[in-house]
Amino acid sequence: MALVVGWKTGAAAVGLAAVLLSSTLVGRRASPRRAPPAPRPASGLEDRFADGTPDFLRLERETDAAAFRGWFLLIAEFQALRPPSEVPREIADCSGLLRYAYRNALREHDGTWSRETGVVPPRALPEIEAYRYPRTPLAGLLFRVRPGPFRPADLSDGAFAEFADANTLRLWNTHLLSRNLGDARPGDLLFYRQLGDGPAYHSMVFVGPSAWSADGSGNAEETVVYHTGPIGGGPGEMRRLAIPELLRHPSPRWRPVAGNPNFLGVYRWNILREAR
Repeated sequence: MALVVGWKTGAAAVGLAAVLLSSTLVGRRASPRRAPPAPRPASGLEDRFADGTPDFLRLERETDAAAFRGWFLLIAEFQALRPPSEVPREIADCSGLLRYAYRNALREHDGTWSRETGVVPPRALPEIEAYRYPRTPLAGLLFRVRPGPFRPADLSDGAFAEFADANTLRLWNTHLLSRNLGDARPGDLLFYRQLGDGPAYHSMVFVGPSAWSADGSGNAEETVVYHTGPIGGGPGEMRRLAIPELLRHPSPRWRPVAGNPNFLGVYRWNILREAR
């Protein structure tokens, strides 16, 4: 079900934000770097959390985890700031946004990547050193699509795919932290289940305090970004919403609070999972 009520950036504001960003960033491109080799399939085939994610995909170093969060957030939020006509066609719903930002966060962010995506960071961000998409034993098949712990046979038996819908991402590629929004860190996800017409599951990216605002002046409020999914026969759109507004949403089913049965909770990507 499309989420259509709430604050939305006007077309003029979106265009202004994109102009301000692009004019500030012209000519700044990451210097070419040699991508690390793909992890060897003969090593790292354990799954110590038994969540279906192989250890060779986990970002165990804090620097890699921070780099992933930085790129994931930058890419996801930029889609809500750029003109709607420039949002990649594959971002057609909430899960499309998650897949796009996740995959591109793991890529090599050089000049070619910036030209392909139109994304140029407003500040220097470190690269992930563990591996770069698609140089993994799974190649481009990043998303687990069935239950069960990882087994070596999963490398080639269809357990992973390039596509996964919102509920598949929730069940087999992320893990529940809690139903308390206060436990969310930037880059975590909010999931909802809705009854009625349209998709049963919806997701949002928790951005936290945003470095960008619609007018380019900066915004210290915590925000979420998401794609509405199709609306009334139309393609839907990207939205960017301040947390206080989300907590006061006119429809209680979209409020991320423990008393809302539609709110499934705060989730974190399995590749960022930490031992407790």
